[in-house]
Amino acid sequence: MPRPSNKSAEQKLQVVLSVLRGEQSAAEAGRKAGVSEQSVHNWKSLLVESGREGLAAGRRRRTSREVELEAENEEPGAALGEAHVGLGVWRKGAEYLPPLRTSSRSAPTRACPSRGSRL
Repeated sequence: MPRPSNKSAEQKLQVVLSVLRGEQSAAEAGRKAGVSEQSVHNWKSLLVESGREGLAAGRRRRTSREVELEAENEEPGAALGEAHVGLGVWRKGAEYLPPLRTSSRSAPTRACPSRGSRL
């Protein structure tokens, strides 16, 4: 993850404007400012997309892929919540079942009061 720039919005603006005016290349401007050429290109994109405020905030719009991944991340959470509620309902229903009867020959069984047989 890239670290945040220590340059102010005004410093970034001056670097980008010098590149846009054709006074120097992005690589030259980056060397003079003590940042990478890629940072200069990123600042240029931010300026074009959102103006001076974009440089100050350093934020960019979320890509469609980021939006898609966030939506995918919400789906398992919703399914887990539904499963949790379902488990609570199941446990509540189990409280009303008659106690287990054990037999020496088989596993524990529950008596079915309506049929008189095992479940």
